[in-house]
Formats: sequence, C-alpha cells, structure tokens
Amino acid sequence: MKKYNLAIIPGDGIGPEVITEGLKVLNVAAEKHHFQIETTHFDFGGEHYLKTGEVLSDTDVEELKGFDAIYLGAVGHPDIKPGILEKGLLLKLRFDLDQYINLRPVKLYENVETPLKNKNPEDIDYIVFRENTGGLYTGIGEFQNKGTDKEVAIQSMVYSKHQVERCIKFAFETLVKRHVNTPWRGLTADELNKGKIAKLTLCGKTNVLTYAFDLWDRVFNEVATCYPQIITDYVHVDAACIYMIESPQRYNGIVTCNMFGDIITDLAAVTQGGMGVAPSGNINPEGVSMFEPVHGSAPQFAGKNVINPIAAIATAGMMLNYLGETTAASDIENAMRETIKTMDSMLVGQMGLTTSQVGDSVAAFITQSK
Repeated sequence: MKKYNLAIIPGDGIGPEVITEGLKVLNVAAEKHHFQIETTHFDFGGEHYLKTGEVLSDTDVEELKGFDAIYLGAVGHPDIKPGILEKGLLLKLRFDLDQYINLRPVKLYENVETPLKNKNPEDIDYIVFRENTGGLYTGIGEFQNKGTDKEVAIQSMVYSKHQVERCIKFAFETLVKRHVNTPWRGLTADELNKGKIAKLTLCGKTNVLTYAFDLWDRVFNEVATCYPQIITDYVHVDAACIYMIESPQRYNGIVTCNMFGDIITDLAAVTQGGMGVAPSGNINPEGVSMFEPVHGSAPQFAGKNVINPIAAIATAGMMLNYLGETTAASDIENAMRETIKTMDSMLVGQMGLTTSQVGDSVAAFITQSK
C-alpha cells in the first residue's frame, strides 16, 4: 500500500483547527482509496518563537526535505511583530526549498456568494501561477543616508532568465495537462477548430518596468512556441485587476511575478467568496512542496469552532493531486461541493455548521460517494 509522509505545521490561531479538519478528510480519502497518510507534527510558529527565540533553523529545513509534502495551517501571532514569522518561516521555506511556484486556483462554487454582480461558477474558474522565489521579495536593496533628510530606500526587483523560464514553463505544462481532454470553455469555435485547448495570460507592467518585464515578455514568447495549442495573452497588472472584476471569464491561466501575484491573488480570492474558500500550494516539482490555505491565523476566532475550514480542506485536495492521488483529490472536491450547498454562508460564525461539522460533512460525502 502506498504511503505518504507528511510534515504537519498547524501554526498559529485557527491553524490547528482547520488542519484538524483537513487531516480528517485526508484520512477518510486515504482509507477509501487504499493509501496511507503518515504525519509528523512540528510546532513551528508564534508560540515556538516566543519560547525559543527561533523561528526555523537550517537543520529544521533539512529535516523537512525528507517528507513527501508539507501541510501548513496559518502563521501569525498578535504578540510578535509582523514580518518575523512571515519571513522566518514562510519565505524561508519557500526560498530554501526552492518552491518556485505559488499555485492559486480561483474557483467559485455553487452556493458561494461573490461580490461580482451577475457572475456565476462558470465565470470564475482559472489558475494564477505566481513566481515564488524572486523579484522584490528577495530583499535585495539598501538604505542610503538612513536617518537623514537625504535618506533613500532601494528595493530591487531581480530576476534571472532561469527563474522566469521555469515558472512560465510550469504554467504552460499545467494548462496542457488540465485541458488536454477538456478544452477551456472560453475558446471560440474557430480556436477549437485550430486545435487550441487553453489560454495563458502574462500579467506584467512592460510599459514601466522596462527591464524586468522585458525579460518576462521575451521569455514568455519564446516558451510559447513550444506550446502551439495554448493561446497567449498579455495584460498590464492594473488592467488585469479591472478584468478580474468586470470579466473574470476571460481568464484561464495567469502567470506573473512574485509581487503582482501576491496582490492579484488576494483580489481573486475575494471574487471566489473570500479567504475562507481559497487554497494554495507552494510548489517545487523536483522537491518538497508546501500546501497552505490563503487565510491568516485570525487569533480572535481561535478555539471557538466557528471558522470555515473549506480552504484548508481544498488545500488538502490540492496536496493529494500533487502527490498523484488524483481520484482521491477529485472525491474531496466533489464532497466539498456537496457540503458547500448545505452551508448558509462562508463567513465566520454564519456557516450554519461548526468548523468540525463542516469537516464531518465533507468526510461523510467522501464515504458515501461511489
């Protein structure tokens, strides 16, 4: 029987609660589909930092490399200055484990309210591929004349062709796999007749960031020649935000840099019903990947059994898909859909179900399905 060794980092605030429900669903899916989940828990997070003064050591990172995947709940503690945990844990793992893709599916489910007028699940169903290890987030920069009236702060957006190329290739490859048997519904009859199956949009700012996005644009067009079945598109990031609100159905896949990806995926999450519905994965196709729901630690709701665990459960499904258990992952998504139909709201305390009841419901639908 196939066995997967998972590193579990419940984290802070509501993290342990949503991870509990995610593991509940994972174990039910594993039993049904005849594979094993073996878990090792790590206490990395706010309390660990307050006790030890250490967020994550290089030795810890080396240990995590021995797992098949990492499942993380949430990071953030009210008694710790913002940035310490985020940089010391999240960014350190992404960079040290070379998780160079942040994968963000944007999908509106039936019975989930979107703030977009007259939009339905058929209109909001795309993937954002965010480059995850370069750009402004590397921290390259300096102060000049700090503390004086002539102070200058410099933060550099640095990208190598290697970083850009591997991100763009991953995006093309993912869309090919996703649509090889089911072409994207946004294609015209003429495009389908020409053998097109999907569309990938590069989101950038070529008119202002004339060095970094000149590189992105050239590499995007070079890589595209290897994927003639994929339609290519380009939008400036400001226009991309407009289209995400006015016509999200124009998107199939969006590939972009670290900073722009960070911004537009939060906007996208709101359009799909909020942070409580949005999963994500930090992917290294050749190494260890980490999966985490998009929402924060929300300490004010911790321990109250009122938080929505759907994002964490969807993230668990993403993790199974990454591990190759595609049928089990599909079961989780279908069970989520059925559970969401029974929920009054996706908002904290208004779901009509408790946190644990949502997990119980998804688990039950998995068991009942054929």
